[in-house]
Amino acid sequence: MTELPARRLLLVHAHPDDESINNGTTMARYAAEGALVTLVTCTRGEEGEVIPPALAHLAPDREDRLGPHRVGELADAMKELGVTDHRFLGGPGRYRDSGMMGAEQNHRDGAFWNTDVDDAATHLVEIIRSVRPQVLVTYDPDGGYGHPDHIQAHRVAVRAAELAAEPAFRRDLGAPHRIAKTYWNRVPRSVAEEGFARLRAANVFPRAGTVGDVPGVVDDELVTTEIGGAAHAERKVAAMRAHATQIAVEGDFFALSNGLGQPVFATEYYQLVQGEPGAPAGRREDDLFAGVTS
Repeated sequence: MTELPARRLLLVHAHPDDESINNGTTMARYAAEGALVTLVTCTRGEEGEVIPPALAHLAPDREDRLGPHRVGELADAMKELGVTDHRFLGGPGRYRDSGMMGAEQNHRDGAFWNTDVDDAATHLVEIIRSVRPQVLVTYDPDGGYGHPDHIQAHRVAVRAAELAAEPAFRRDLGAPHRIAKTYWNRVPRSVAEEGFARLRAANVFPRAGTVGDVPGVVDDELVTTEIGGAAHAERKVAAMRAHATQIAVEGDFFALSNGLGQPVFATEYYQLVQGEPGAPAGRREDDLFAGVTS
């Protein structure tokens, strides 16, 4: 086995751009510190709406070439973050974006939402056993906001972590490996409220979103971990800009295709849901690897 860096982080996301919005600061920090940062994206985001008019022809109801274009956007975003290990689950295009919950695309052949969890998890097991991460970051069981691909990404990540640690499962995929800590993406409610207050005062976008538009907002006391963003905020914003079909960035704020302004959260937050906390009771961790010994 090729010698691996001492710290290894795995992130599992549904579509290109989810990683930069949720974890850009975190990925940039650990990549800069020499950790192995592995991003696994489950679909190419083929059903996304296109913001720039000049690229509208890529949309799924026109040329249906958005997926390959977003592969390029993701590669550009990873360059901004310094992340060199980014992969698509089962290879690019193996699973297709399922669209929003209730859309007919949910049920088409190849849609990620319409995929057997254990089948999809097997692809992730092989990655886990290869890179042997100590830390896994993914969504909560609701996918942060109920998108079917986000929910499925959570299910696949959790199942793959279980199977990767099981000695009897598919030894041909590598030696068993148990992930030490699992986190869900979170945003403290107070932080979200303060961010939208700044957005309204700045008056950058004609329409502002609300706290309810932000995935993963929870009461502050549920947040166990925060990764400060001052040193890497510019890299996060640059990565978000790279996803130009999906994100319009203005200063410290951004909007998706609905045009509703949101704050960029330079500091990123997590909830530890599996593993031992690396901070005293009542205090937040400032390192996802806190307490990891090997």
